[in-house]
Amino acid sequence: MTSNNEVPTDSSLSLYQELPSPQTSPQFPTSRMSDGFDLKICCMGAGYVGGPTMAVIAANCPKVRVCVVDLSQKQIDAWNSPNLPIYEPGLPAVVDQCRNKNLFFSTDIDSEIKKADIIFISVNTPTKTMGIGAGRAANVKNCELCARKIAEVSESGKIVVEKSTVPVRTAQAVRRVLDCNEKGLKFQVLSNPEFLAEGTAIPDLMKPDRVLIGGVQSPEGLAAAETLVSVYANWVPREQIITTNLWSSELSKLVANAFLAQRVSSINSISALCEATGADVSEITRAVGMDDRIGKRFLNSSIGFGGSCFQKDILNLVYLCETYGLNECAKYWNQVIVMNDYQKKRFSEKMVSHMFNTVTGKKIAVLGYAFKKDTGDVRETPSMFVVRDLVLEQAKIHVYDPQVSREDMFSEMDYTVQMSESTHPGLEAAVTTSPDAYAACDGAHAFAVLTEWDEFKDLDFERIYKSMAKPAFVFDGRNILDHEKLRGMGFEVHAIGKPDPNKFSDL
Repeated sequence: MTSNNEVPTDSSLSLYQELPSPQTSPQFPTSRMSDGFDLKICCMGAGYVGGPTMAVIAANCPKVRVCVVDLSQKQIDAWNSPNLPIYEPGLPAVVDQCRNKNLFFSTDIDSEIKKADIIFISVNTPTKTMGIGAGRAANVKNCELCARKIAEVSESGKIVVEKSTVPVRTAQAVRRVLDCNEKGLKFQVLSNPEFLAEGTAIPDLMKPDRVLIGGVQSPEGLAAAETLVSVYANWVPREQIITTNLWSSELSKLVANAFLAQRVSSINSISALCEATGADVSEITRAVGMDDRIGKRFLNSSIGFGGSCFQKDILNLVYLCETYGLNECAKYWNQVIVMNDYQKKRFSEKMVSHMFNTVTGKKIAVLGYAFKKDTGDVRETPSMFVVRDLVLEQAKIHVYDPQVSREDMFSEMDYTVQMSESTHPGLEAAVTTSPDAYAACDGAHAFAVLTEWDEFKDLDFERIYKSMAKPAFVFDGRNILDHEKLRGMGFEVHAIGKPDPNKFSDL
């Protein structure tokens, strides 16, 4: 998934309800089965990509049986309950409509592989933490394990689809593993990267900009690609379904995320210049974005990008460039990461410097911990890095986020920044999770908006101001608040890319 901070105003459920029925029902190149289904799909991996993607396929293809499988009984139980394991607007309605009709969730992996005509591999491919390419290369171990399981238990040939974001030419490894089966079975490997964004996954899947399918350019490979095209053609116009060779498809996903992250880092670099010169980054964005060649999307300055994809995919791209001896290309893309890290650190340092160069013992409210609004995902969230920096400065942090659990918050801190109670005694006492924004801000010396949740725009700031220590500082890391109104109440406000009226007299 991409990590954009822009959410359409359309309701994802209304998008589902407004979807036109296809003029003609696509014909799958398989015979109709005795159970009434024309095709059977198995998805290995019940996470942020596999679950929503399969739910939307099932919703649009009533004659296709879809089953999502996973090793985790807890994850599958959640998908089979009213409380889904991920927060995504519009997803519960889609799942409820199809579950136990043509959409199923199971831990019986072997049985579902045997039944399937098409198998999607939608598993995590994290950045390697040790060994060759550590810190940059993607770990595709899970993809290989899926391929080995498919080869082991299959009783007939399958179409195997890479849904996970993988390095270019991963399909070659998957194909070799599958070809080594001892039963003489023939498999076709396709690449079908996802281009959805958390928080808007359902509208992205219902009305995608494009669907990309890559396959071997042989009669068998083209036929396999056409089978998958026929699935998507139930609701996606044919002209928006692109078919390419395998390697172009695999690389396209990395490039798409790299280009989006590049825009975020570009505008964030300008935000630093704006703060130094008295320019306003919002005015810059408006002026630049009105150029049709540039466009308005992904030009919102912030504390930096997060999520599971941008950093991982850029580091993967950097490693690929290095592997092929393209060192200048590697340095170019690595700078996107460098700028993102700089922006997060710069925000933390700004908070400390404006609060009289010390936050030791001070209560600071952090509003928002997810990496963007409308999701509970905390992977690589910029908020975590700011919280880490403030904890190291011995501040007392009170976090409120409407969708993030304390367990997920500390789990990600341990995994990504190696900060836990065992490595930093007193951490859990230093970080409090608050039931609401008012409790978090009560008695605080400052509050920082780190996720652009809509509810933060409508808080009773006069009530908050009265409850805070004075001077009361506001640090808007998403530029979603009315800064002049807050200053009129008495707050001292600092924001990303905005001129400080205490520093400039000629604004």
